[in-house]
Amino acid sequence: MAETKKVVIPIGPYHPLQEEPEAFRLYVEGERVVDVDFIIGYVHRGIEKLSESKHYDQVPYLVERICGICSTSHPLAYVNAVEDLGHIEVPKRALYIRTLTAELERIHSHMLWLGLAGHFVGYNTVWMWAWRYREPILDTFEMLSGNRNHYAMMKVGGVRRDILDEHIAPLNKTMDEIEGAVKMFKGAVMDDPVIHARLKNVGVLTYDEAIDWCVVGPTARASGVDIDVRRDDPYGVYDLLDWDVIVQEKGDVFAKTVVRLLEMEESIKIIRQCIDRLPEGEIDAGVKDIPPGEGIGRVEAPRGECFHYVKGDGTNRPVRHKVRAPSYMNVASNQVGAVGGTVSDAAITLAAVDPCYCCTERSCVIDKKTDEKLFTGQDLIRLSQEKTQKIRERLGKA
Repeated sequence: MAETKKVVIPIGPYHPLQEEPEAFRLYVEGERVVDVDFIIGYVHRGIEKLSESKHYDQVPYLVERICGICSTSHPLAYVNAVEDLGHIEVPKRALYIRTLTAELERIHSHMLWLGLAGHFVGYNTVWMWAWRYREPILDTFEMLSGNRNHYAMMKVGGVRRDILDEHIAPLNKTMDEIEGAVKMFKGAVMDDPVIHARLKNVGVLTYDEAIDWCVVGPTARASGVDIDVRRDDPYGVYDLLDWDVIVQEKGDVFAKTVVRLLEMEESIKIIRQCIDRLPEGEIDAGVKDIPPGEGIGRVEAPRGECFHYVKGDGTNRPVRHKVRAPSYMNVASNQVGAVGGTVSDAAITLAAVDPCYCCTERSCVIDKKTDEKLFTGQDLIRLSQEKTQKIRERLGKA
């Protein structure tokens, strides 16, 4: 037999599979994927550096824009870090509102992923119904914050907007509607033999591989790794509520789907408890100054652990702000999960970690041989501006 030739199939940086630019290279022999490589850096925006030029109270608006689907997780991790730095005590009512908002976002994010997963495997009924049931969640966010995305709820020492009495009945109604939808999706996904055939034993990430690649969130829990920041390092009021961490063992795409479906049920349970137990009181500690020091904030975002580090020098701005989003850890695991599968399985395997490429982006231009930094941040800005000017001149002559 003739030796099968290895072929490279590019996915991205612009591809219908992906909502954001990221380049994957699948190395295939016949229909079998034998290796995967990926390239990031297409939408690097310099959020960490920009943060150093913002007042502490302005940064939550900035980090909301890291990811539209995690626009509670990032500002919540940031304010947790600053409150850790300043040893700030947050009013109990504000903690309940933070927790409720974070769980609404988890349902929104998991619904979005479920719809896209259905689309990737040709199950467009799931796609349309999942995105239809995102709408009540987005409407609820608009009712509470005035915005369907980028809710601007978080601030150092509390929250910016209260939950009013007239919000309670619509909140409960939405939870009833979403609970029914989740039960429908469980029936549609967990009892469908076609879905089983399409997702089981696809994109498997074993327990040991999940540990080796340091994956987080549903990607880790689907491989039997029992971790969840909400339980392991509690913030908000998670330690005061009754809920369960969802863990599966198989590590395949089906297990990742089940984890997200069951997590939505836990989120509904958490939200209902927050509504029922919401205490009276202030929603803002009225923080005026931030002392010098260092702090960390961890949040269990829909995709996994979101980590923020903040260093202050006693002025009104952070002098260092470091962000590590969950996709930065999870995307790399595709070098294991996608290998050995077929080309037709690659799309859903890559999507199964629920990648957010905007969260993942980092940029550093160095000489690999000497580790010497070749370009500073200002150099990159200058090169970008020069290229933009050349494009304008070329278009002007055309």
